[in-house]
Amino acid sequence: MYFVYIIRCSGDRLYTGITTNVDRRFSEHSGSAKGAKFTHAYPPEAVLAVWSAPDRSCASKLEYCIKHLPRQKKLLLISDNSAFETLLDNLDCTTFVRQYTDQTALG
Repeated sequence: MYFVYIIRCSGDRLYTGITTNVDRRFSEHSGSAKGAKFTHAYPPEAVLAVWSAPDRSCASKLEYCIKHLPRQKKLLLISDNSAFETLLDNLDCTTFVRQYTDQTALG
């Protein structure tokens, strides 16, 4: 199983990625050489939302769609999972399951 995640980084920036283990990947972003270039420049602060996908292909499609959303729509997706189908109408939304969201980290 794969996961698509959105994390808040310093400067109130959002980063979206995929992984098989969210905790491990967050740790890698938090200072490891395995972290993304973006998170080296803007260190991660909190995991905001996580969705599961059955395989890498589905996770990559969701990641691509989320990365191309404007910031306000990403924030809507994080705060209101019912917006998922509206914002990502070109995906089969039954494939993805919300696993986690941290409403307190949005503030």
